[in-house]
Amino acid sequence: MKLSIFKNIYIIISAIFIVWMLFLDANSWFFTHRELNKQIELLEEQKANLQQAAGKDNKSILKFSSFEELEKFAREHFFMKRENEVIYIIEYEDSLKTNTNE
Repeated sequence: MKLSIFKNIYIIISAIFIVWMLFLDANSWFFTHRELNKQIELLEEQKANLQQAAGKDNKSILKFSSFEELEKFAREHFFMKRENEVIYIIEYEDSLKTNTNE
């Protein structure tokens, strides 16, 4: 009779311990698992964004592999020029930033 009581107590304590570790503890399996899944989803989104950005960068690298394209880009965006060359920048009225407080 005494042996069956101890078996039941061990089973009850083991069940309480398992429930505590799975559901109630700060480092419980379900809580930690849920948080890690959220982090995995966030990292997968970041990975997709970075892969997309890397694809754009690869296209830019291929585009600028020729000297003519690189020179065209430098002239248009950084207003670079060749020797003995004059550049005139023409700005239209609608593209100028004006103060509306005047």
